[in-house]
Amino acid sequence: MSGTSLDGIDAAFVELPVSARNDAANPFPWRLEAFLSIPYPADRRAAIQGAIMDGSAAALCALHASLGEWFAEAVLALCDEAGCDPAAVDLIGSHGQTIWHQPPTPERRGSTLQLGCPATIAERTGIPVVSDFRSRDMAAGGHGAPLVPWVDRLLFAQPGKCRALQNIGGMANVTWLPPRGDPAPILAFDTGPGVALIDAAVELASEGRAFYDVDGERARRGRVDGALLAELLEHPFFGLEPPKSTGRETFGRPLVQALAHRIAPADPAGWDDFIATLTALTARSIGEAYRRWILPRGLDEVVLTGGGACNPTLRDMIAEALAPVPVRGGEALGLDPNAKEAVAFAVLGWAFVLGRPANVPEATGASHPTVLGSFTPGAPGRPLPFGR
Repeated sequence: MSGTSLDGIDAAFVELPVSARNDAANPFPWRLEAFLSIPYPADRRAAIQGAIMDGSAAALCALHASLGEWFAEAVLALCDEAGCDPAAVDLIGSHGQTIWHQPPTPERRGSTLQLGCPATIAERTGIPVVSDFRSRDMAAGGHGAPLVPWVDRLLFAQPGKCRALQNIGGMANVTWLPPRGDPAPILAFDTGPGVALIDAAVELASEGRAFYDVDGERARRGRVDGALLAELLEHPFFGLEPPKSTGRETFGRPLVQALAHRIAPADPAGWDDFIATLTALTARSIGEAYRRWILPRGLDEVVLTGGGACNPTLRDMIAEALAPVPVRGGEALGLDPNAKEAVAFAVLGWAFVLGRPANVPEATGASHPTVLGSFTPGAPGRPLPFGR
């Protein structure tokens, strides 16, 4: 998984059963064997950022191949970490790097582009690859996002408890889960920006010397500009009814650059105020989304995952926005909060091989459930995963 935060590659080594079981009342058997997060060096991050901002066809083509090499490197490093021969790995589920995501509108269908050449990953590792998970849902009229709710319900629903799983990557998304065994439909959607705006502001404030607000220190020092926050919360995305999705095209560097040009922070304190305001935007937009669509369904706890969950200032602001609902970290799920998305795409790769539809139409807006992904074989002569 390489997400919208552009901070690096997350790779999860997951053990899953070789057959699908339809038993909604009992826990699903799975185990996270190892997890590795590999930060992008500055040149790789710049290559991705440049492709998103104004990449030419030549730049996108080269980045597609490069990302495949980088993802293969991550897989091999993870196998080494886990002490496992790559030949013993059944399958890689590769989300890729989102370069552009265009949600559907009443006038046109949506489209999405994730790069990271699956043929390169398969060639370098010898392991079969499932990739391009979002396109099939969008072809069926959906947003192609969020795609983790099916996995969330399978792995993390709890008996007698309504949970909201709030992921905070570059963008932020929520899955509301009814208690395990309850047939009530899932609710899931993007709540808006996660850390993408914060990261862009830190990079501008530091003139490229820093890429994120370490431990939320700059936001903690700053003062929230109430007028600017109120203006940002008027963005039309926040008023849309689910299903809905968003990306850096809406909440990314161009928005931060335009705001910074307008308010012109004059010194480090001014930048801290700007960063604090953008941090409050993420927290308040999450809180407002919960009040409108989550809390009326009942909620016992919120679990934060993703890179934003490691920002104490953002966590505190979210806890304040959602009080008195308890807000917990990824340990409530029994895993590193940064590992959850990578685990999800391992499970989605597993679902593809078993032929299980894994989108949630009520979350994405697709017209029907569908199997997600495309398959790239592994080394020549290697059998299909699970003998299929």
